[in-house]
Amino acid sequence: MTFTPSRPGINSLNPQTGDRELFLKVYSGEVLAAFEESTVAMSRHMVRTIQNGKSAAFPALWKADAYYHKPGEVIAPQAFNHGERVITIDDLLVSASFLPSIDEAMSSYDVRAAYSKEAGFALARRFDQNVLKTGILGARSGPAVSGGPHGSILEKDKIDSDSMVLAESIFEAAQLLDEKDVPSQDRFIFLSPKHYYMLARNTTVLNKDWGGSGAYSDGKVLKIAGITIVETNNLPNSNINDGLDKYRGDFSSTVALVMHKTGVGTVKLMEMATESEYDITRQGFWTVAKMAVGSGVLRPEACVELRKKSNAPVQAK
Repeated sequence: MTFTPSRPGINSLNPQTGDRELFLKVYSGEVLAAFEESTVAMSRHMVRTIQNGKSAAFPALWKADAYYHKPGEVIAPQAFNHGERVITIDDLLVSASFLPSIDEAMSSYDVRAAYSKEAGFALARRFDQNVLKTGILGARSGPAVSGGPHGSILEKDKIDSDSMVLAESIFEAAQLLDEKDVPSQDRFIFLSPKHYYMLARNTTVLNKDWGGSGAYSDGKVLKIAGITIVETNNLPNSNINDGLDKYRGDFSSTVALVMHKTGVGTVKLMEMATESEYDITRQGFWTVAKMAVGSGVLRPEACVELRKKSNAPVQAK
């Protein structure tokens, strides 16, 4: 007896693509969901999508002035200092896996679903690391435009072990941003779990009578000096000399990054996508999650690095 089974993987509008076409869409969605769940940097800096090319230019200028006009005088135009920041696309960022079909058949759980989440987490982790490294390098860099301000470094003793020193440094960072006319909205501080919970245990920081924001019972600190606190494992804390040159640096003294949303930019050439196919010669499924992006410094004055004392040279504020 012959019968026609229901094949949920077949796209009825395009059946020649095979009996697993719709399953790939599920995998793609799981990768994207895991990426969006894990990343903390994507929504906290500037992102631009391009259709083609290898880079994108962001214009920069500094700074308008005003003067009093006397009746009868010809109004004189002012000349702006112009510049640009060019952000290039990095090499293709990928997370790949190969699953033998016999192993999938013998597994008691959905292996490909687990692999898909891990691929999303891996891409998000590397993406966040690159954005945060760029922000720290921005704090160490010169102005984007002639006459404009440069980034800032605050170096303190005990900043990595004393919660009050860390909290006071965040207030100082807020002051530096104010003095450089960086908008008060969309400011963020990125902290490791160690330093986040160091602040959370400080009742002075949390005490609403002192202007704190958070809850000791929940172990949460929401803001200090109007700056939103973001906990992440992806803040660099070592000397990184591998990978792409533009993300290398000695971050072994870094404790935190305070950054306005405009401090760092990312250019997207290829949104996150997945490819999957069955390899008959290896009897298993190849799956690759990928994206083509690149990050760079936009406004150095919008970046402040908080760091512990070290022998490395520090740029003046």
